[in-house]
Amino acid sequence: MNDQPFVPLLLGADINVYSMARAFHEAYGVKTVAYGMYPSGPCYGSAIIDYRVCAHNDEPEKVLENVRHVAAQFPDKTILLLGCGDNYLTSIAANLDRYPDNVIAPYVPLEQMEELIHKEKFYAMCGKYGIDHPETFVYRKGMGHDFALPFSGPFVVKPAESATYWDHPFPTQKKAYILQTREEVDQVIDDIYNNGYADSLIIQDFIPGGDENMRVLTCYSGADGRVRLMCLGHVLLEEHAPHAIGNHAVIITEDNEELCRPFRAFLEDIHFVGFSNFDIKYDSRDGKYKAFEINCRQGRSNYYVTGAGYNLAQFLVEDVVEHKPQELVVTKNRHLWWVLPKKVAYDYISPAFHQEMKALDKAGASVDPLWYRGDKALIHKLRIWNQQRRQHQKYAENMEKRKEI
Repeated sequence: MNDQPFVPLLLGADINVYSMARAFHEAYGVKTVAYGMYPSGPCYGSAIIDYRVCAHNDEPEKVLENVRHVAAQFPDKTILLLGCGDNYLTSIAANLDRYPDNVIAPYVPLEQMEELIHKEKFYAMCGKYGIDHPETFVYRKGMGHDFALPFSGPFVVKPAESATYWDHPFPTQKKAYILQTREEVDQVIDDIYNNGYADSLIIQDFIPGGDENMRVLTCYSGADGRVRLMCLGHVLLEEHAPHAIGNHAVIITEDNEELCRPFRAFLEDIHFVGFSNFDIKYDSRDGKYKAFEINCRQGRSNYYVTGAGYNLAQFLVEDVVEHKPQELVVTKNRHLWWVLPKKVAYDYISPAFHQEMKALDKAGASVDPLWYRGDKALIHKLRIWNQQRRQHQKYAENMEKRKEI
């Protein structure tokens, strides 16, 4: 029985949802309500989640319908609404003034959100706050092939607006493309626009270096617009399947307050509220950390923060439910987060990191968010085991192993 004054309501079905549901369960013993579109994923069959399948779950009217249903189901509770994927964010924000009185949705208004998640507009904001980003060319539909790029290859091509991009699937579609030649760039442009995408594309100078040059910064901004939490993660390995490129697989938290400083200034100046997540890459050519994007939500890998001792659910609850004063926390301790079998991690991560990984794991300073003792559902554990077992084949198909030196 939930004796807490709130009920978490999460939209989505992936590891992001499960990680936040675990955070709520660990901190408060509450069971999360989650709506996903399919009877699959790590939430399906979990004992800590009331998982409900709903077609077209990310459409604005369906979001409103489901939120109202849960609010009526728990009229004496505060409903904490969180979107756990880009496709849910604008639908949540579009309804901010239509939710029942017992619903809290910690998000900025729709117009502001659309500016932030649009990569072209986000890059335009970065210069004002001293946030570096890769050299960028903005391609607009109809420009054809008669244009010059201000940098040589390799090139990165990605949509400026992700949600509508995935509304137009095609066989060679990827989250982002890393291309060696201008001819490949032209072909990808044609493929994307010939299949219905209409917004701009981002063409960028490829920053050299592997996954270990990546960083992820997760923040929580209170209802007053002040940043309460900043946790930086050093990414050691990402996923490399076409639709999952850039998804984190292994992270070690690290301390770099200087890197965090301009992001805090940015968030507080625009009066951002709720969770935010930045993808960043270190450029060895000039020694700068360069931002790729902001996500107006906690990221898929959000449990790297909770696992390190900074429970994200607790920061939210203490702010919007309990109204406790919170001073800024910039995390400093080292902690290892991974979501794949250990052998896969060691096979594909540089040996330079193995010693620390083993030391953290031995010291109990490591976590896989999907393996939670508090979740007693056997079917959930079997499904997670089967999913992780397939990681060996997925990485073998998309990456070469890192050899011991």
